[in-house]
Amino acid sequence: MAEFKLVISDPKDGKAYQKEISGSEANSIVGAKIGDQIDGSKVGLSGYTLELTGGSDTDGIPMRSDLSTPERKKLMISGGQGFNPKSKGIRRKKSVRGNEISDKIIQVNAKVIDRGEKELEDLIKG
Repeated sequence: MAEFKLVISDPKDGKAYQKEISGSEANSIVGAKIGDQIDGSKVGLSGYTLELTGGSDTDGIPMRSDLSTPERKKLMISGGQGFNPKSKGIRRKKSVRGNEISDKIIQVNAKVIDRGEKELEDLIKG
């Protein structure tokens, strides 16, 4: 059974909210990819639409949007998710996770696209 920490960023007020989801809520987003928009009612946020922006697995390996697989791979990368080079032209072989959400993912990042009637803070705490 999948369990996630869903980190929801609200661009309107600049805050981020964390919500733990498990069971059918978590299973509803397994298989979704970075960039997909999901209905917030699937994760207990009725009226909201969320866009998946990233995440990390149980070992802290970040998800990368340009790798189409749910597995972990070693890539030669020059920047982006998973590597921040100190100078131009530096490349490094790093482990990254693909863009598909699986049961190995522990944290899923999302941002609010459409807002509902109730405030996000009230839905998460209540």
